[in-house]
Amino acid sequence: MRYARNMEIKAKLKHLRMSPRKVRLVADLVRGMNTNQAFDQLQFINKKATEPIKKLLKSGVANAEHNYKLDKNNLLIKEIRVDEGATLKRWMPRAHGRATPLRKRSSHIMLTLDEIVKSEKKESKKTKLETPIKLGSEAIDGKKQLEKSAKKKTEEKKQSKVENKKAEEVEKQIIDPRMQGRRGHAPIEGGKKGFVNKIFRRKTG
Repeated sequence: MRYARNMEIKAKLKHLRMSPRKVRLVADLVRGMNTNQAFDQLQFINKKATEPIKKLLKSGVANAEHNYKLDKNNLLIKEIRVDEGATLKRWMPRAHGRATPLRKRSSHIMLTLDEIVKSEKKESKKTKLETPIKLGSEAIDGKKQLEKSAKKKTEEKKQSKVENKKAEEVEKQIIDPRMQGRRGHAPIEGGKKGFVNKIFRRKTG
């Protein structure tokens, strides 16, 4: 949840179980200060919101040091915004069978840090990864060979499919010799004058 635009370091804190009205009392005191001054100020404020804001400020300073190699003594709080989050609705029983609503509010804090004295812009890790890689002649040859092998594989697959279709057609054309006889029976040697007629001849007289 951290990113920078024009060397602005951002950090977020979401779903803090505290009303934004209480958090803004502390955020208003720190806005526009140097980070070192802000830490000193938060140390002596007797409010519960000081701890989460202090942690968020530490996170923003760590982002600046680790990701963009900035000096922590050269940072100031450019913006700190406290927005309202989701409100949990609960009920509390009261006299005469009544119930009064309880609203448990939450808040989102958005912190933006900037440099006091502008330094040279340094590329972030994301921009370094996005730079194109120059391919040499060997890499290009290897790429061509991979493309040729892929084409060969596709052609072989097509040929195998055609051969399978031809084999299926040949199997369909083959006629079962058992179905050539009369009424679906196979012919028996001897015909009408042979062994079959002798067996099934009707006795007369």
